[in-house]
Amino acid sequence: MALCAAASGAGAEPRAAASSQDGKYFDAEGEPTYKVDASGKVDWYTYSGFLRYSAECLRCHGPDGLGSSYAPALADSLKKLSYADFLSTVANGRKNLEGGQEKVMPTLGLDKNVMCFIDDIYVYLKARSDEAVGRNRPPAHDPKPKAWEDAENACMGAPS
Repeated sequence: MALCAAASGAGAEPRAAASSQDGKYFDAEGEPTYKVDASGKVDWYTYSGFLRYSAECLRCHGPDGLGSSYAPALADSLKKLSYADFLSTVANGRKNLEGGQEKVMPTLGLDKNVMCFIDDIYVYLKARSDEAVGRNRPPAHDPKPKAWEDAENACMGAPS
């Protein structure tokens, strides 16, 4: 039986998959979500999100979405942050004055290495937030769907 979340953390609301299309999972509101089975195997989009997060976000937000002295723990932020707010923050950036120190999230709306994979990054971080996946690389993943590869090529401007 497929599980969409393991034990969730305090305040976390696991996002059970209500539907899927071409290997991508959606919750009841139609927002992207993850699928994790009992062995820890994840869907391709969650795995891709781990890879993209590690390449593009880790340097500021720390390994596994746990934060750093430089930027907040996104695994905690996604307990409260909506999908729309996540997209807006990544695309438009954000400035915070915390403890007398200005922290700046850069505007990444034109960065194809982030925006072409934003749903993947979101579902990975949401799975981390809901404690459905642990730290480090997921132990196994579904194969890459053709629809994902086609979308990547279209977004990145690669020939199909």
